[in-house]
Amino acid sequence: MRSATFPILFITATRIGDAVLSSGLLRRLHEEVPGARFTIVAGPAAAPLFEDVPGLERIISFEKSRDGGHWIRLWNEVARRRWGLVVDLRGSAISSFLRRRRRAVYRRSPGPPVHKVIEAGRVLGLQDDPPAPHIFVGETAARQAAALVAGQGPILALGPAANWVGKTWPLERFARVAIQLLGPGGPLAGGRLLVAGSAQDAHVLPTLRAVLPRERFIDLVGRVDLVTLHAALGSARLFIGNDSGLMHLAAAAGAPTLGLFGPSDEQLYAPWGERGRVLRGARTLDQIRTLDPNLSQAICHMMDLSVDSVVAAARRLVSETA
Repeated sequence: MRSATFPILFITATRIGDAVLSSGLLRRLHEEVPGARFTIVAGPAAAPLFEDVPGLERIISFEKSRDGGHWIRLWNEVARRRWGLVVDLRGSAISSFLRRRRRAVYRRSPGPPVHKVIEAGRVLGLQDDPPAPHIFVGETAARQAAALVAGQGPILALGPAANWVGKTWPLERFARVAIQLLGPGGPLAGGRLLVAGSAQDAHVLPTLRAVLPRERFIDLVGRVDLVTLHAALGSARLFIGNDSGLMHLAAAAGAPTLGLFGPSDEQLYAPWGERGRVLRGARTLDQIRTLDPNLSQAICHMMDLSVDSVVAAARRLVSETA
């Protein structure tokens, strides 16, 4: 006898980082809803994160347009079906008009802001037990990732890019940190360097390739899909990166993760989990905002974060996660 299915429309974020931080809701629904079948709506950058979700029926790539026509296009894609549950993390009005048994919609809560994982948990009433971020990894992606990281020695993974120069720590400082951590006397001495990023981040490679011999360098910049990259980051002994989607991917994969912060709020976006840490320079976010109130200027706000402080924090994190 064929078991009943329960169709769920899950509308999530445009950006990779926000999509990762709310991804634990999918795992919870998969575990607790018998017959769950998912249609996932996500921005083009984030959509590949969900390729291996169990019970996946469809991914709809949702790209915003200035005229608002993206909502009409989405309506045309989903309005014909009766949904068991609509989860809308964008807080839109579309779920009000869809045929559904239940809906759960993001609403801004009064009071001080909370971490994005807790905020996502509130949508399903799980703020007291927010589901940790989780990216499902299928057998193919797991095999590919294992092959990419095969070899001897611990892996230091770096995510040296970000979506704005303001929160991008200088590339040469990443290189100096890698030299100290992987060199003689470093906590990852003799290990390998993995560099992660999108195809648009290829400019970081020449500087970081010079850190180690070729056989100790793993180039994952624009070379693999997001699920495979996530699985590969799970093999890292340590990840260091700017506040970015890559940082959240690494933390979700279980890698000890050191997030470098400047003009972004660690209360909202710190790497989630017991193995995540945050480091910023001498200035607080409020102090940075006095210089750049809208956080939009094309200047680096990370210059007060020194190489020595990052190396010291990395050593502590390696020791604490031994």
